[in-house]
Amino acid sequence: MPVETMFHELLLTFLTAMVPVVELRGAIPVGVAAGLPPAAACIAAILGNMVPVPFILLLVRRAFAWLRDTKLLGPKIVWLERRAHLKGRLVRRYRLLGLVILVAIPLPGTGAWTGALVAALLDIRMRHAVPAIFLGVAIAGAIITVLTMGLVHLF
Repeated sequence: MPVETMFHELLLTFLTAMVPVVELRGAIPVGVAAGLPPAAACIAAILGNMVPVPFILLLVRRAFAWLRDTKLLGPKIVWLERRAHLKGRLVRRYRLLGLVILVAIPLPGTGAWTGALVAALLDIRMRHAVPAIFLGVAIAGAIITVLTMGLVHLF
């Protein structure tokens, strides 16, 4: 693969992993389908998935406080906070291990975005939350890479 093409595919994978809901669950298969080696797709997706985490941890409570008072977005913010607190049961019980598990499970409604939201709303310090979320993202990346390669070999 030419260097320019590989760079574009890495960038596509990296940016896809930054998108909420899609995250690395969608980015790794996209990268592999585009012709990237599985390890490269996994690393690009992990790095891309981690980019929004510090911003979410730092800004989400302020943004939610401001948006909660709006008519249009207020009910959606309340719903998101309620959902995050429900997802946070595991985190409240097991703290950082719970945060790793929440992020590592590669299913819709889990992942780095949800983990960062839960960590922010439960007031987990960034210096503890970021490594836990990173470990969860790395585990999820490995799981998705293995699943993607298994499906590729089936076809």
